[in-house]
Amino acid sequence: MTASTVTDRKSRAADLIGALPTGLYIDGNWVPAADGATFEVENPATGEVIATVSKGGNADATAAIESAAAHQKSWAATPPRERSEILRRAYELILDRQDDLALIMTTEMGKPLAEAKGEVAYAAEFFRWFSEEAVRIGGDHTTTGDGKNRILVTREPVGPCILITPWNFPLAMGTRKIGPAIAAGCTMVFKPAELTPLTILALTEILTEAGLPEGVLNVVTTDDPGSVVETWMDSGLARKVSFTGSTQVGKLLLEQASRSVMRTSMELGGNAPFLVFDDADIDKAVDGAMVAKMRNMGEACTAANRIFVHRSVAGEFGSKLAERMSALTVGDGAVDGTDVGPLVEKKAVDKVRSLVADAVERGATMICGGESNAADGYFYQPTVLSGVDPNSDLMGTEIFGPVAPIIPFDDEDEVVALANDTPWGLVGYLFTQDIDRGLRVSSALEVGMVGLNTGLVSNPAAPFGGVKQSGLGREGGKIGIDEFLEIKYLAIPRT
Repeated sequence: MTASTVTDRKSRAADLIGALPTGLYIDGNWVPAADGATFEVENPATGEVIATVSKGGNADATAAIESAAAHQKSWAATPPRERSEILRRAYELILDRQDDLALIMTTEMGKPLAEAKGEVAYAAEFFRWFSEEAVRIGGDHTTTGDGKNRILVTREPVGPCILITPWNFPLAMGTRKIGPAIAAGCTMVFKPAELTPLTILALTEILTEAGLPEGVLNVVTTDDPGSVVETWMDSGLARKVSFTGSTQVGKLLLEQASRSVMRTSMELGGNAPFLVFDDADIDKAVDGAMVAKMRNMGEACTAANRIFVHRSVAGEFGSKLAERMSALTVGDGAVDGTDVGPLVEKKAVDKVRSLVADAVERGATMICGGESNAADGYFYQPTVLSGVDPNSDLMGTEIFGPVAPIIPFDDEDEVVALANDTPWGLVGYLFTQDIDRGLRVSSALEVGMVGLNTGLVSNPAAPFGGVKQSGLGREGGKIGIDEFLEIKYLAIPRT
């Protein structure tokens, strides 16, 4: 890739971002914050400010939720086919603009451009999936046991929804929530992550172009999420909150939701175990670990956080994984050939550095990686640690970085106990060629999702979510739309 190509790409990114609206989207209009406040968005690969967007406050949050409430009745009455076609048009527009959306995403959050393009395609699929589900919202009809009454069951929109998304998958997490809400007939207030608001601003323009009526989606950007979200939670107008983010914030939202008995969907933290048994195909296990660990630079709730490898193959697995990790190119995600982009902000690098230092102090061996050799931006080299002490700090928290800690184990019962020794339970991975063991361990793992001989579980057609402190409810799949629907029962006497 030539220097001129890089310059052209950065120039294109600047033009795309410069053309985006930077206000709040309320009741079908782009408006500045009521008090004129703004905040800056930076490129984590360079530390440079790339945009200044409106910083919504309490007054803006109130206007947004009032707009959503005012339009709920009319939007719920919209024919399912019409809602379906809006989503389908938006799906096609996203794919038409895949390159541009990917470049915006890479510039504001760092992931390599090829990976960003993959996220755009993945994100678009949620709109296609829920465009098909919109016309399949059903109910039930039966007769009571004594034959005296008919039972009619309908499913209706839950009402205005609060949607809150994280920075690590800014487009996909947006479409995964917006898609079913639109399909079900719910209006929305939406707060994107303060680190990555630009991708959602671009998506909002696409939805408007696709024909989404005014007031159905209201977007408030802010770097003070607490005040905005609490205004929505206490408004008495919202009937559901769907949040993806940390368990700590999720617990706070659950407390706030209890005040009005609001419906909740929570996709929270993870601490994914990755199990490699002695009979595993080691090369396939390494391939799976690369996917499960290095997707999005390790900044994913599904990332393999604790890699348990049978002692008899731990050396082979560790050396092969380190060879693959060492071969990755770290750099600006907008540059072709980059495999690993920057972490999203400086404190993310500081956290990873601290976790690695603690593990090494407790006796872990650093096979590869460690500090970054990049002069600018928030980079950290892909790192493999072997012989990790189970008491290390990184065993009890999400690493959210390109660090693969390997912990040896001796038998199945031992490793299942270690894998389940966490308050989280989002996803687990295991590699074995014994189908009985695979099914047995999959059942024993206390998680909502299992990757059996695969490092990738995310798919719009599958129900995504966890157990324990990893959340409540599911997103995607046939049941994803259920989170946005209420069940109503009608008792009708037979005459």
